Amino acid sequence: MSLSAAEDDSASEIHIPADIDWHMLDKSKFFFLGAALFSGVSAALYPIVVLKTRQQVLSTQVSCFNMSLNIMRYEGFRGFYRGFGTSLMGTIPARALYMAALEVTKSSVGTATVRLGFSDSTATTIANAAAGLSSAMAAQLVWTPIDVVSQRLMVQGCQHSNNKNVVPNVSSCRYSNGLDAFRKILVADGPRGLYRGFGISILTYAPSNAVWWASYSVASRLIWGGVGCYMNKKDESDVSGGGCAGYRPNSKAIVAVQGLSAAMASGVSAIITMPLDTIKTRLQVLDGEENGQRRPLTILQTVRNLMKEGGMTACYRGLGPRWASMSMSATTMITTYEFLKRLSTKS
Repeated sequence: MSLSAAEDDSASEIHIPADIDWHMLDKSKFFFLGAALFSGVSAALYPIVVLKTRQQVLSTQVSCFNMSLNIMRYEGFRGFYRGFGTSLMGTIPARALYMAALEVTKSSVGTATVRLGFSDSTATTIANAAAGLSSAMAAQLVWTPIDVVSQRLMVQGCQHSNNKNVVPNVSSCRYSNGLDAFRKILVADGPRGLYRGFGISILTYAPSNAVWWASYSVASRLIWGGVGCYMNKKDESDVSGGGCAGYRPNSKAIVAVQGLSAAMASGVSAIITMPLDTIKTRLQVLDGEENGQRRPLTILQTVRNLMKEGGMTACYRGLGPRWASMSMSATTMITTYEFLKRLSTKS
């Protein structure tokens, strides 16, 4: 099945390379190259994730610039990569699950929706939304424990910042590395401690991915439609005429459209799901006081604290870094992902 943008009526005169379905891929090459490529992407974007996480757990608003200066002053460059080793170890299996679920769902749902009589454009949007939903749920089985550990390591440096940046209710445990954090969380809270916020993670990432992939599909179709209209008007103004039926965008044009579509989809997804992401991060990182003892916060307590700190404004702390991270990650991911699929196509 091919559900490429070229098949939409609004872009029918633009010939985009057809989609590569799951059955067309060399799976071993796909997963091996995917692990290497996405590990590099994670390394490049990790400092932004650290800034976003610290902003979300602070009780006051601190700009990214000031926070970056504090990290450099008190922790050095290594402060931007706290927990990166743990995160990287989890990225590989989580990405493998994510890509497998994404491609299998997209292929099967896309075929099913076309058979049910939906148009190619509608089938593409439905298939992408369903694929985003299922891939996020699959990846969270692996990613949630990694997320809990890596985020605990990320915020440890907050205690070394100036007073307004101190996080008073971060877990009192100090962790020397990921394995130490994993062991101490297990001892203190058992396996449930590693899955703190699992439910809210599903509620955050599953809709976020569904919205992202659906928005990406729509944005891509709209952009190619605009390109088609532009080419038609340009060609009509030519003396030679002849239409733009032969227009085939080069690789640079395809990458540019993919990147713009990804950035637009990231903006929509970040705005819609930011409050849930803030609640999730606080659940996984912060502790509360009960009868003189530290206890994991509940969702209700977390929401109540956010309302006291500024209401919905507090829920959107870290939106800038999150949108930047999502946009850069998504732009790099989608272009790398499409490149990876073409590298992994069976000969």
